Amino acid sequence: MFEAISSPYLVPFNGKFSIRKSSTVPPKDAPDKKKCKKHLKKYIDELDELQRVLYAHDKYALLLVFQAMDAAGKDSTIRSVMSGVNPAGCQVFSFKQPTAEELDHDFLWRTARCLPERGRIGIFNRSYYEEVLVVKVHPEYLDYQKLPDPASGKDFWEARYAAIRDHELHLARSGTVIIKFWLNVSPEEQKNRFLSRLDEPHKNWKFSAGDVKERGFWKEYMKAYQTALNATSRSWAPWYAIPADDKPFMRMAVAEIIVETLKSLKMDYPEVGEAERAKFDEMRQILESE
Repeated sequence: MFEAISSPYLVPFNGKFSIRKSSTVPPKDAPDKKKCKKHLKKYIDELDELQRVLYAHDKYALLLVFQAMDAAGKDSTIRSVMSGVNPAGCQVFSFKQPTAEELDHDFLWRTARCLPERGRIGIFNRSYYEEVLVVKVHPEYLDYQKLPDPASGKDFWEARYAAIRDHELHLARSGTVIIKFWLNVSPEEQKNRFLSRLDEPHKNWKFSAGDVKERGFWKEYMKAYQTALNATSRSWAPWYAIPADDKPFMRMAVAEIIVETLKSLKMDYPEVGEAERAKFDEMRQILESE
């Protein structure tokens, strides 16, 4: 299994991550907006080549999980970072309110159906983590899940964290490289982005009154995020808490982690065997004689 690459934003595996100590803004020595965009372009070019090698190598799949509060920039980050990747090698799934069919299965079922095959990049815009985030903040949603036993208390949530850890460990052992990003936006910046959606007509479609209502549960969400990240950040499925108040920096940081992770796999294009190579001259003569 791969090992998580080092980063200032890596959520430690010892359960000591603190949201209060996790910054929503870039460090003081961070590149300016222009340099962030320049670095992002470089990473996009590298990612394009690495995706080709990933596909040809055909032993790993890459799963990128994005979680965040509303307006943190999940959509735009996915769009920007993956802009240079061959669409045939990438797939994006968004998970919102579960359907009746999904509620008739276990909570991991709907995302398990969408996992990337070897050689491809899969992106989850929200994920099975909703089940220990929004559902934990709003436990009344559990009433729709038709669980055989009452769902409440610490043991219930611990069982869900354990199920997620086991699921991710199984995927990692099977060749799925998992990188999870929590885009850490401040409530002040979220408010500004909501106001922008109201003030700018071309952004009106993004606005939802429900998103504003959820701001009232900010403390509960932060507590749920901190617990979930501490319970599930592991070397084979790491979380990275990315400052999200500055979008250019956020996109660059995400792209860098993806690129460095793929580089760490030490993949190569498959080598042609001697028997096949011996036929090259014969095939070349046939083609050139046409």
